[in-house]
Amino acid sequence: MKICVFGTRGFPNVQGGVEKHCENLYPLLASEDIHVTVFRRKPYVKSSEIKRAENLTFIDLPSTRIKGFEAVFHSFLSTLYCMFLRPDIVHIHNIGPALFSPLLRLARLKIVLTYHSANYEHSKWGFFSRNLLKLSEKIALSTADRIIFVNKVKREQFCAKILAKSVFIPNGIHSPVIISDTEYLLSKGIKPEQYILAVGRITPEKGFDYLLKAFVAAKMRNYQLVIAGSVEGELSYSLLLNKLSSSDKIIFTGFITGKPLHELYSHAALFVLPSYNEGMPIVLLEAMSYKLPILASDILPNKSLELPEESYFETGNEKMLAAKLKRINGCKRVDYDNIENYGLQQVATKTMSVFNTLNK
Repeated sequence: MKICVFGTRGFPNVQGGVEKHCENLYPLLASEDIHVTVFRRKPYVKSSEIKRAENLTFIDLPSTRIKGFEAVFHSFLSTLYCMFLRPDIVHIHNIGPALFSPLLRLARLKIVLTYHSANYEHSKWGFFSRNLLKLSEKIALSTADRIIFVNKVKREQFCAKILAKSVFIPNGIHSPVIISDTEYLLSKGIKPEQYILAVGRITPEKGFDYLLKAFVAAKMRNYQLVIAGSVEGELSYSLLLNKLSSSDKIIFTGFITGKPLHELYSHAALFVLPSYNEGMPIVLLEAMSYKLPILASDILPNKSLELPEESYFETGNEKMLAAKLKRINGCKRVDYDNIENYGLQQVATKTMSVFNTLNK
């Protein structure tokens, strides 16, 4: 079976939830009988990167970093390339990159769509972009032969016709890598067991601005706030965060992965996810796997993970978040029974079963 993939910036070591999902998934799917070709966006690819597994290859196509144009341009090129390669399956990630999927149908190619999130709900998009994404959603859902929803609540919002050709398969995660070493933390001036951790891209929909305000308002004398993530084109938002983070107790690490990220998860006292929008938050799953106490906004994707009720706060409510931060209770670990449902191998097996239904 030959599978072509686009809708991701690429991997390895590219920031983003879709990117992390793809980096976790495709090395498991690629095998002697399955060849996976991933189309990556050149501006995000480092020249030193090579293929990660046997029968997993990359094709790096031109793209830009222009918000609103980047994904459209790359998806158009990827669509044309798929029509030339003629794989058994074209796997598209998210609704925006599926804008040109009617061309794939004209070429009689089989399409699997993974619906990660309703991107048009993000505040960063203007009127034109939001409506283009809504159009892309209609096109994506109508042209896909099979649809994978990473969020079961979102799937249930659609009509019977969409439900009939769709399935819920959540994002998956690797087993946690617990690290006793604190070399990275100390290099950043981070005190083990005495910091609150947040992880994600520095964009407005992640809600880091009101997290910073809540942390300052809570007057967390014995704790630091560590935000792991980098800015991508959101200069005005980055400047706002810089104004809010004048305290030396607030530390931005930039985008990190591997051992430094494992260290941060291993020694945090609390994990916070203040997002306004998510698909299936991999960072929240990772925090659960490390048994961290969690505070998360009460958006439906976060609520679907069925954390204890006290772990949620009203989205955007700075005062409620500050009040809950004050109740931090050392580094008491939490056992999340449902984390077993998000094992990466289970996700890979279920995804492969979707491909097999179209490759008979």
